[in-house]
Amino acid sequence: MSAKQETIKSRIEQWITEHNVHAGDKLPSESKLATQFKVCRTTVRGAIRKLQDEGKLVVKHGSGTFLTQALQHIPSSLDRLYSIGDMIRSAGLIEDQRLAYIILEKCPPEVAERMELSVDEPMIVLERSRMANGEIVAHSINYMPVQLVGNTFDESVFTGSLFQHLEQQVGIEIVGADSELTVPLATDPHSRKLLVHPQSSVLLLKQTHYDEMNRKILYSYDYVRSDIFTFWIRRTR
Repeated sequence: MSAKQETIKSRIEQWITEHNVHAGDKLPSESKLATQFKVCRTTVRGAIRKLQDEGKLVVKHGSGTFLTQALQHIPSSLDRLYSIGDMIRSAGLIEDQRLAYIILEKCPPEVAERMELSVDEPMIVLERSRMANGEIVAHSINYMPVQLVGNTFDESVFTGSLFQHLEQQVGIEIVGADSELTVPLATDPHSRKLLVHPQSSVLLLKQTHYDEMNRKILYSYDYVRSDIFTFWIRRTR
């Protein structure tokens, strides 16, 4: 990005603030902005593209350029167990989800090793994307032994909290988890679902969840956008 484009980018942001532009409002056309700032349209287009890359603007071809609703960072202490839904709601954002599937399959090798199960163990697999203010921020794949959770999941519909479902429908309360925080491979198809902006990156939490009897109930792959979720831990000496 050239220095001139960077300057125009800052001036567009200043114009948005000064004119009290709100999320969903349409900005003036590139030609009008170019005339106002006394630069060529190419410079304005480069500045708008950068703002779009940062998730601040959205360009709808044939309609114009609109201001987006900036998502907040969602902080979470790693020494406390929060569901993704809890973290989204705690940030004051509107939670929604998109169900991929609920299926029955044999336990994958990595899950079997972590949960100390046979690879022939029947598992309920729940996969879904998690949304905040309409934008995808996380993607989860949950594995649960059929012998523990039974036949309590509808194959076509699931909404709400998985923790609450297990507690209310199965009588199992999740009280803790062992969590491994990693960076997924760039080729991971689940990670790529979250790369909605050029500045987005993804973290992967591999989590084994326990009930009050220390039984391993649930294994999760939780992919989260690191430009949205912030994880921290307090270390003492």
